[in-house]
Amino acid sequence: SFQINLPPSLRKRGSGVHDVFHSSLLRIHVPNDDRLFPGHLDTQIFEDKDLEGEWAVQKIKLHVGEGKNAVFEVLWKSGDVSWLPYSELKELHELEGYLEA
Repeated sequence: SFQINLPPSLRKRGSGVHDVFHSSLLRIHVPNDDRLFPGHLDTQIFEDKDLEGEWAVQKIKLHVGEGKNAVFEVLWKSGDVSWLPYSELKELHELEGYLEA
């Protein structure tokens, strides 16, 4: 793993941008040409303080384990999929629907 130097604009945001990455994820940096790819500068990253910490769940797909040790596969409205423990989902409305089905 390597720790990288983030631009000051990303460091001061406190928005959960991590600065440590596995070596297999790193590539040589090629600066962005804003004429060819507009809107990809670090100063143009959207941050909505009102939505901090909240993500929209499309549905809970399945689970493994039982009770408080269960881990759930969550499909987010963004299309991403992740596995989360019961402790992080226990107050989620979608979990009630999944458990009742």
